[in-house]
Amino acid sequence: MDNDLSNYRKIYKKSELSKNEISENPMELFQKWFFEVEEFGGDTETNAMTIATVGLDGFPKSRVVLLKKYTWEGFIFYTNYNSEKGKSIDNNPNVCLSFFWNNIERQVIIKGRTEKIAENLSDGYFESRPDGSKLGAWASDQSEPVSSRKYLDERLASFENKFKNKEITRPKNWGGYIVKPVSIEFWQGRPNRMHDRIRYTLQENFDWKIERLAP
Repeated sequence: MDNDLSNYRKIYKKSELSKNEISENPMELFQKWFFEVEEFGGDTETNAMTIATVGLDGFPKSRVVLLKKYTWEGFIFYTNYNSEKGKSIDNNPNVCLSFFWNNIERQVIIKGRTEKIAENLSDGYFESRPDGSKLGAWASDQSEPVSSRKYLDERLASFENKFKNKEITRPKNWGGYIVKPVSIEFWQGRPNRMHDRIRYTLQENFDWKIERLAP
């Protein structure tokens, strides 16, 4: 197989990232961009982000998860703590998040350290989920090998029966993480591959160092 993709071309020209748009705190700029992507339309899941972890085997691995909340402190998502992702984070809490918003030709790349959020916060979010998603959290031993799809369906059915007419509580091995950023880079596509790149780096005094990077 030999597929030459060298002629794939795109001209980036929808926006720019000027000095006047840069906030002292990167979370302000992230919020501005997030709202603009939603208003611009085109991305059905604006909160979809890629998280890269370093596995127990030493290899990096990326997968898409959904951002569920962001605050001045960082970015919150939920998962099974016993999953491959959870085990990787327990072993090495340094992760990278990235957003790619094709409709407005923007990327955000976040390096940060991950911590579990308080159990009551995980409880609160779990209670807001649809019953099907709650049952799925119980039925799936995420990342573990299974014998068949039938096994998964039967396991889900067993938990549907277990919690029939009962409150579906949160499994203790399921909950939220917050990624507290140490670096956030904003990338805006520009013509001739002369893209705008602004990087914020957290300093020891908790101020942010702001730099423009060459594309």
